[in-house]
Amino acid sequence: MEATSTLSAEELRAILQAGEPVTIVDVRPAAERDEWSIPGSVHIDAYQALRKGDPGALEGLALPRGVPVVAVCAAGKTSLIAARQLGAQGYEVLSLEGGMRAWSLAWNTAPVILPPGMPDVDVEVLQVRRTGKGCLSYVVASRGDALVIDASLPPQVYDGIAAEHGWHILHVIDTHVHADHLSRSRQLAELTGATLWLPANGRVSFPYRPLGNGDLLQFGEARLTVLSTPGHTPESASYLLNGAALFTGDTLFLNGVGRPDLEATPDEAARRAQLLWGSLQHLLSLLTLHPNTLVLPGHTSEPVPFDQVPLQAPLGFVKERVRLLAASERHFIDEILARIPPAPPNHHTIVTANESGLWPKGDPVELEAGANRCAVS
Repeated sequence: MEATSTLSAEELRAILQAGEPVTIVDVRPAAERDEWSIPGSVHIDAYQALRKGDPGALEGLALPRGVPVVAVCAAGKTSLIAARQLGAQGYEVLSLEGGMRAWSLAWNTAPVILPPGMPDVDVEVLQVRRTGKGCLSYVVASRGDALVIDASLPPQVYDGIAAEHGWHILHVIDTHVHADHLSRSRQLAELTGATLWLPANGRVSFPYRPLGNGDLLQFGEARLTVLSTPGHTPESASYLLNGAALFTGDTLFLNGVGRPDLEATPDEAARRAQLLWGSLQHLLSLLTLHPNTLVLPGHTSEPVPFDQVPLQAPLGFVKERVRLLAASERHFIDEILARIPPAPPNHHTIVTANESGLWPKGDPVELEAGANRCAVS
């Protein structure tokens, strides 16, 4: 039987980034597809039939002719079978190496549109989206100097982005100790010689520069004010850029709020929910500073398309959309604790690694695989 050609996740990422025509066929079970997927992909629940060797597993699947096809499964094995069947039908087919596990590290970018009321300063913001995982990180640049927030991709990605734009990374910061992905902030600081900053905490055991409520990081014309927003984690912080754009980490999302339970007992989760309510009320008060204060979250629950459209919204819009923000303290706590989603897989191992700064053994893709589950919607 003729061998099936494959392509890497990075090669597929480059195709999508360039906007080149391609049809992606996802053959996983529907439950896995619902958990996370590649934006724009076509789905056929053919996994079991393909595994059983059913030659008609993909019958009835009509795809555009003359457009390359990429078959995708969980780990890149069943997609080889699908590619052979589609190839026999006359399609030009490749199989994604490593499947959706490998796709976990795929990324794209979008320039953030700063609000009209922001002071006329030389500041650029680029949203870096780990599309298969829902992680959102940011590069903030001013007069050639840059700062990276919540690095979740290999450090070479951010270093390459900075080089492409002529920026020099001076600062690297996290909003909190992450539980769903391995932080690459320490590695990025080591690669670039940047200063590593974290919200002041007693959790991590490696050197960093602490940030406290009200502290100010300034580079070029960018001014980043630290706002302590405990709740999702005890040390969680948000960062206000020049009084007009707010990096909220996992405290506030565009359609929900952060979960308070990871690495916490039930009583501690309730206490964190109370802290989260207070933190959110504080953030909402920022509407008095500017009605269009821009919310830039640390995660999204949906795969991010290669559309260069940033995931952002004015705080006033988010306030109307997220009904929990209008709840009383008691009602907020009760609702949060009743609606907590399943915990991210391997979160104990990931938290331990992020606290120790020691890279865990094995493939990080295997450790981090799966959709983001940091939000309570």
